[in-house]
Amino acid sequence: MMGRGMDGFAHPDFAPVAWALRRQLRGSPGGGAVCVYHRGRCVVDVWGGVRDALGTPWTADTMSPSFSTTKGVASTLVHVLADRGLIEYDAPLARYWPEFAQAGKGAITVRHVLTHRAGLYHVRRMVDRAHRLLDWEYMIRALEHATPVHEPGTHTGYHGFTYGYLVGELIQRVTGRRFADVVRAELADPLALDGLYIGCPEPVLARTAKLIWPRRSVLQLVDGRAAAAARPAVEGIHRVLRALGVPVDVPSILDSLAPHGIGAFDFSGADTLMASIPAANGVFTARSLARLYAALASGGALDGVRLLSRETLAHATEVQPRAAATSVIPFDMRWRLGFHGVFTTRGIPRAAFGHFGFGGSGAWACPRRELAVALVVNSGMGTPFGDIRIARISAAALACADRHRATALAAAS
Repeated sequence: MMGRGMDGFAHPDFAPVAWALRRQLRGSPGGGAVCVYHRGRCVVDVWGGVRDALGTPWTADTMSPSFSTTKGVASTLVHVLADRGLIEYDAPLARYWPEFAQAGKGAITVRHVLTHRAGLYHVRRMVDRAHRLLDWEYMIRALEHATPVHEPGTHTGYHGFTYGYLVGELIQRVTGRRFADVVRAELADPLALDGLYIGCPEPVLARTAKLIWPRRSVLQLVDGRAAAAARPAVEGIHRVLRALGVPVDVPSILDSLAPHGIGAFDFSGADTLMASIPAANGVFTARSLARLYAALASGGALDGVRLLSRETLAHATEVQPRAAATSVIPFDMRWRLGFHGVFTTRGIPRAAFGHFGFGGSGAWACPRRELAVALVVNSGMGTPFGDIRIARISAAALACADRHRATALAAAS
């Protein structure tokens, strides 16, 4: 028992991770949970704070909407199917989804999609309002008719929302099953995960924390009439930054991350949580995310359950060569196939991979250390790739794992 508004347990060697969460929750309007696996064992499972604005305590089974952290889960599912020979990374996506070949997209490969190089990130131009994100068939038709904004493979442009429908429809086509059902059958059930949904069933909605955001969130600031009025200024800033050698593409950021009406889109609403938006609306416990990544940190298997082979895992998590140009995100994310590199306040663990999300959540694995870390929260916004909270939690976990290894080596010598 952790006390002082927190509950759960932490192995003494990893107690600093729990302390890091406690510090984050002080003064926070919300709550959160952290889970860490090391060498196949759960060494931290703690939670605290509140799950809604009414002050309802966060409990052991509380789940939270986790935004782009969802992409890592969806990508893992692609690799599970690739390991079975159902998907080839360098095959055209249209091999599995023939209608996708429209509008000059026949050469776009699965690898292009997994590395954000398909040139189809411009969701703001594809749909008339954010509410369309709840309509799977509408989004699939929109992608089928869309024309890439640049030649596929030439740019890395973060597909903030469209990534999920691209990989999600691929998964549906090769399995013949609904995306949410595949997540359950291939990931959640085999690993006995207590909270891992991308399309949350109604009976478990009550376990989901409510998002607690500022009255004027960044989503509202980039939306509606204010965003339209600011567009000339945004484009002017973009030109100035480019002239100064700063590769920031502000218009592409809006195109990728801000479909019209996003400021009023209710990410905590029941309709949103029950839909499948595989890039943005996963509902997770930290415990489930950490257990999933623990399997990846341990060569693709955990507790006798093998998700994928070591060979496929090694290929999926190899850093991909940088594209000639970037859009949306102006810096190198060290992309793997569906995963990005991991940043912490203790540096960048080169072998680590995972996916962080808007709102502060994140999960990752480091095979070199056999370490997996996950954080879910329901307050604060940060960036599309997490914020300082996941960086500090990650740093604490890294320090504990390295200290544990150093102590074990000293004892053995």
